[in-house]
Amino acid sequence: MSDFIYLASQSPRRRQLLEQLGVRHELLLPDGHEDSEALEAVRPGEAPVSYVRRVTALKLDAAVERLKRRGLPPAPVLCSDTTVALGRRIYGKPEDERDAARMLRELSGSTHRVLTAVALQSGRKRVETLSDSRVTFARLTPAQVRDYVASGEPMGKAGAYAIQGRAAAHVARICGSYSGIMGLPMHETAQLLRSLRVAPFDRV
Repeated sequence: MSDFIYLASQSPRRRQLLEQLGVRHELLLPDGHEDSEALEAVRPGEAPVSYVRRVTALKLDAAVERLKRRGLPPAPVLCSDTTVALGRRIYGKPEDERDAARMLRELSGSTHRVLTAVALQSGRKRVETLSDSRVTFARLTPAQVRDYVASGEPMGKAGAYAIQGRAAAHVARICGSYSGIMGLPMHETAQLLRSLRVAPFDRV
């Protein structure tokens, strides 16, 4: 059992959600020479579920190697990755404001999937899970797209929006895990932590 974990993510939302679960954690962020963006490259014809699972596994591999290289005290390592999909089309983080506006126009007035994969490794044991939610956007006017992009919120977000931010005004309906849409599904994550007996989920 362990009384803390390493979180290999720069997302403040994932930190917030772990804190909400009462899980002690320390950040295990990439070194300067690591190319984290390259891990997120989409393969031709790759299905969204396969993509998000593969990227999460690669990020966990890199984080476990980082832990060994730095000689840090052993503890479970948690990784997560979120992607937005409309049909088989994958929407990652926008490259710039123009790309963000394109994504929002395409998601406008439709229902898309938000897939968040979570993987946890302790020693040689690895467990993983997937949260699959549906989000329906109201139809966005050109002015609403421009205003939202101008806020800066879409940058660095899969699908160019953050459901916990201003984009909530345009979300007509969700089906699934709200915390999963934010970036870390709490119910599924708690199950993984319980399976590896991480405090406060170390009691049967």
